[in-house]
Amino acid sequence: MTKGRKSTTKNKIYHDLRRAIITDQYRPADRLEVDVIAADFGTSVSPVRDALQMLGQEGLVTIRPRAGYFVTHMTLKQLRDLLNLREILETAAIDRAVKNITDNQLNQLATVHGEYTGEDADAYDRYTDENRRFHVGLAEASGNAELAGQIGRIMDRLARFMVLSKSGKIMKSTHDRIVSAIRRKETAAARKNLIKEIQTSRRTILDHVMAEEASRWTVP
Repeated sequence: MTKGRKSTTKNKIYHDLRRAIITDQYRPADRLEVDVIAADFGTSVSPVRDALQMLGQEGLVTIRPRAGYFVTHMTLKQLRDLLNLREILETAAIDRAVKNITDNQLNQLATVHGEYTGEDADAYDRYTDENRRFHVGLAEASGNAELAGQIGRIMDRLARFMVLSKSGKIMKSTHDRIVSAIRRKETAAARKNLIKEIQTSRRTILDHVMAEEASRWTVP
């Protein structure tokens, strides 16, 4: 296999596995069998391991030496802590972004989203990517690269739970309100809309977890 072909295969495996994880086709703590995945994709185990390493860096896969690869499972406290940390960091980021954002960055935020295309797995794969790009882009506009990196890592770890919020239909309009407030340099309005989005998402995620997935969660 050529280097270019190997890279293409690795990226496809990464994207397909990532979509399967965030849309709950794989469940938390599920073992990811390298040989089985390689057979499914008709490839060697090398690009599968590369793809799983990439997912491990995002926190979606847990790598256990001599044990294998598993879909990351977290405790309920860890989930709550991540959701709370997201609000703390993003609130700090937007205050700085309103002051520092460039016209080019603002235009990029305004054009992140495509049209609403339904509630299937393919659609939510795209919505999740767009949501991440919006929030990381907002953090990058703060001028603090470390802050943006932290928010990006949190969004990766929360990707599966963001799907649970089922906000695809309103995501674009929600973010449009934030962009409009930033254009007007209205920090309080931008912060208010961002916090409302984050808190609504957190409430929906936790309600779903407690109502439908409580038996799978470890407390704390």
